[in-house]
Amino acid sequence: MNNLQMFGKTTTDSNLKSKTQFMSNQNQICNSCGSTKSKLACESCQTSVCKNCIQFIDDERFVLNPEITKTILHSAYCPNCFEKEVAPIEEKYKQIATAAESILVYDKIQGKETRLLKRLEKPVFAKQCTDRKIALLRLAYFAAEAGFNGIIDVEIKSDKIRNGSYQTTIWSGSGIPTHIEPKKIIKDRSLTKNPN
Repeated sequence: MNNLQMFGKTTTDSNLKSKTQFMSNQNQICNSCGSTKSKLACESCQTSVCKNCIQFIDDERFVLNPEITKTILHSAYCPNCFEKEVAPIEEKYKQIATAAESILVYDKIQGKETRLLKRLEKPVFAKQCTDRKIALLRLAYFAAEAGFNGIIDVEIKSDKIRNGSYQTTIWSGSGIPTHIEPKKIIKDRSLTKNPN
């Protein structure tokens, strides 16, 4: 492995990436807007980026499908690299998330209403969710992603996690994606309030 002399210190090829990022930051000119207060670098192309232009990728960006975050190679992008590498993924995610909002959801206690529906698919699971709504939306997202219009036998539960004096609640859920035809839904009147 060749040794490289850089900034008066000897380094190896394995350190080249971090040194390149340091050199990029020394330019102090944002590659996107031209700001002279650029102290960050794009992890993809190593160019300098200011804090107003840089795009950070975290779990909250793809909260309905955290697995997407694992497929994205870097956590910080300049606008150009973001448009090329992340924007198409984010656009597809948003389309599925929008479809998930119109997914028909039936809880497990509504088994009488859904008994005529086929349960051919394997259940989908939502784990480690911050609240009940996210758990439900995540199940709906998985159903929409697979091309279904509904999810049945939905079960959502919560677990209290204690860490010393700190306590938090983690939500999880499961359900079976399916195609729902309104004519196959049996109205269970025992689940509705009797106005008489």
